[in-house]
Amino acid sequence: MLERIHLAVVLEVEKQGSLTGAANVLHVTQSALSHSMKKLEQQLGTDIWVREGRALRLTQAGQYLLAVANRVLPQLTLAEERLRQFSQGERGALRIGMECHPCYQWLLKVVSPYLTAWPDVDVDVKQKFQFGGIGALFAYEIDLLVTPDPLYKPGLHFEPVFDYEQVLVVPRKHALAKVKYVEPEQLMSEVLITYPVATDRLDIYNQFLLPAGITPKRHKTIETTDIMLQMVASGRGVAALPRWLVQEYASKMDVVPVRLGADGIAKQIFLGAREADLDTDYLQAFIAQAREPVASFNKGEKS
Repeated sequence: MLERIHLAVVLEVEKQGSLTGAANVLHVTQSALSHSMKKLEQQLGTDIWVREGRALRLTQAGQYLLAVANRVLPQLTLAEERLRQFSQGERGALRIGMECHPCYQWLLKVVSPYLTAWPDVDVDVKQKFQFGGIGALFAYEIDLLVTPDPLYKPGLHFEPVFDYEQVLVVPRKHALAKVKYVEPEQLMSEVLITYPVATDRLDIYNQFLLPAGITPKRHKTIETTDIMLQMVASGRGVAALPRWLVQEYASKMDVVPVRLGADGIAKQIFLGAREADLDTDYLQAFIAQAREPVASFNKGEKS
């Protein structure tokens, strides 16, 4: 009774706003689409839409079908792609979502030896999932999620793969550059530069400033790491980044890392995956590769 085309129609009508728009996307005539859905409604004994003027509004049954479509169609698409790869002698593809701005440099050092070890697996890195990767995992848009802040949900597994320290980045000639560690009060007169992320997702706020009831003089956001560190080097502000990343840039920019608080802020990079996919050999191999120490990073963390 219920076929894939029915789910596709419900999904596309919701996206396009009309049967005509859905018919164009699905490459069928509007009359054929209408007939197919009317027949389904008769078989189900309930309406999927009600018409309000020129618009269609989903009924309770329609809303349920939409939820099913959002869950099932991506899985079918992924299954078809996997089967196509098998039929053509390909091993598969590993789609990695990034939920961590500075983790990209770390990921590059992991991907390089992995591609050498698994030449028949393609790797695709998607950065559009900044702080929205959980939904991408559930929607089968990605296979692995790189994140420093795992959100444990039924059906997902998170594996810690890399330890690091979050530090304050200051210009080499800054007054704080020589201190053993920074106290929250010392940032009251500073311009704090961060990635464009909600403050409740920023470690320097939720683990350092806010518990002390402190806010910086000004908060500025910058999208890219290079520009952020150039701003810091030129004395336009301070930033909070992983120590290993600062150590890499310190050789070419006048910036230095300083510990945040006497105990510092310890963090981990996690790889998240669907539990059902954990037996996939090339996915497990990537997680194992990610656990391998990266010499340059480890050196930086000990500095």
